[in-house]
Parts: sequence; C-alpha cells; structure tokens
Amino acid sequence: MDILQAIILGIVEGITEYLPISSTGHLILAKSLMNLQAKAVDPYLIVIQGGAILAVLGLYRARVWTMLQGIAGKHASGFKLAINLMIAFLPAAILGFLFHDMIVNLLFHPTPVVIALGVGGVVMLFAARWQRSAFHEGDDANSFIDIEHLTWKHALIIGLLQCIAMWPGTSRSMMTIVGGMAVGLKPKHAAEFSFLLGLPTLGGATVYEIYKNCETISTLDTTAVVVGIIVAFITASIAIKWLVAYLSKHGLAIFGWYRLALAVIFAIGLYGGYFSLEGNNESSTSAGGVAMFSTLEPITFENDHCPELPVAIHASPSTITGPTTDCQ
Repeated sequence: MDILQAIILGIVEGITEYLPISSTGHLILAKSLMNLQAKAVDPYLIVIQGGAILAVLGLYRARVWTMLQGIAGKHASGFKLAINLMIAFLPAAILGFLFHDMIVNLLFHPTPVVIALGVGGVVMLFAARWQRSAFHEGDDANSFIDIEHLTWKHALIIGLLQCIAMWPGTSRSMMTIVGGMAVGLKPKHAAEFSFLLGLPTLGGATVYEIYKNCETISTLDTTAVVVGIIVAFITASIAIKWLVAYLSKHGLAIFGWYRLALAVIFAIGLYGGYFSLEGNNESSTSAGGVAMFSTLEPITFENDHCPELPVAIHASPSTITGPTTDCQ
C-alpha cells in the first residue's frame, strides 16, 4: 500500500465513520476498487480508526471534560452523561465480545451487506418523517429532550439499537442517531450523543482488534499509518461539524436515498463480478499453511506426437493428472 492509497483510505474512514451511511460498506468498496487484499489492509484500517476517535475528543472536549469532572464528583450532569454512555455501551461490548467470530463468519458476505444498506436506507427515509409527527416543540406530552435529560432507560434503548450495527453495512451511526430520535432527541442532539457513544464503542473495539492483531500491526509502514491517522482525524472533524449543521436544518432523507443508491451499486458490482467483499486477488491458506491462489499457472498449447490434437502443457507437471505421455 502506497501513500496515495493510505490517504484515500484515511479520507473514506474519516468521512464515513460518523455519517449514517456505513463505513464498512464504503471501505469494502474502496479496497476493491484499489485492488487491495483484505488481509493486508484491514489491520491498517484498525489503526487509522484512532484518527476518527481523536476527532470526537477534539470537537467535544468540553463535554468530555465535564464527564471527567463528574467521575471525580465535581459535575452532576457530567457524571449522569458518563453513566448513560456506559449503559449505552455495555450491550455492544458484551454481545461483541461473545459473538464477534460468529458475526464475522456469518455476516461478512456480499448478501448481508447489500441487504443492510438497503434496509437501512428505507429506515432512514421513514425515521425523520415519524419523528416530526411524534415530537413537537413545547408539547409537554411529547416534547424533545436534551442530552442532559436522557434517562438510563433512554440510554439502554440506544445501546440495544447500536447492537444491530454489528450487522455489516448497517452503520453504527445510523442506529444510534435513529435510536436517539426514537427516545425524543432532536436529530442534531441524537448525532452528538452518537459521536460521544463512539468514544467507548470505537475505542474499545480498536483496542481489542489491536490486541488480537498486534503482530501484524507491528509490521505496518509507519509513514502510511501516521498519514492515515492524520487524514482520518481531519476528514472526520469536517464530517462531524457538517453533519451537526446539516441536521439542524434538514432531516435524514438524503442519507436514506444515498444508502439505497449504494446498495444498488454494491449489488451490481458484487454479483456482476466487478469487485469482491474480501478484496481482489485474495489468497487463501490450506490446512498445512501453504498459500494457494486462484490464479492458474500460465498454459501454452503445443503439438506433441499426436499432431491431430493440441495438448495443454503446464510449466510444471500437473499434481492432479500427472504427466501425459501417451495419446488417449
């Protein structure tokens, strides 16, 4: 992977991590279009995710500081927010730890990703319309609430909905923003809570993946990693500020339509053979540890002592049929 590819992946990670459009789907598409092997690039993506996490810490440093003060017993609302974030984080932490490998084996395939993108798009098209009819300014029965007024039950609902995002292509941001809207937060406030919830969720997942893949990660090119983290930090900061400003005036419909369009692109690309979920030219390993590639050895056609039939001659003897010496 060269520096240009590192920059592109950093941009994709930073922009899509917090927008409700599925970072997984976009990174799969980016890897495939750049012909990068999943096993080679996935550890890199784990590390540069740290840049997106730092963006939230930088932009929401005031809220983070109040939470730290709350934990120290000096800020009541900061303590309440910290507790709510931990309650919302726990369901994904528990289920992710228990079912991580099962999720990867069962769901990281083309069909589940395309389905999640499409269904998520439909959900977002209806979410904003539903909230406009369900919540109103100044309505005592169904009025909007602020982040500070979230209860632990609200936080738990958001956390449970976040677990659905373990299905690749769903988008963690989408589920937590929709969850926040469902309990009465305005879209921009739901997005802010989603960003803050990303600190323990993405941070915990990153630490866990780094621990599992520490040997591979230690071999990554340092320059590419630094560039990727910086680019992800900058683009994530821009994406977060833009999303909050956009949701202050508009709804989620544009993201729903975008997801539906992306689902169509994925369906055409995947099932048309234009790219693969696992990355192009991916090698596999046999039980004995010998790398096996789908690319066959070059074949040339020559005439042997049977002039009426051309014979396929491999560069090395076939391990299946053995050398052929007689006409059959």
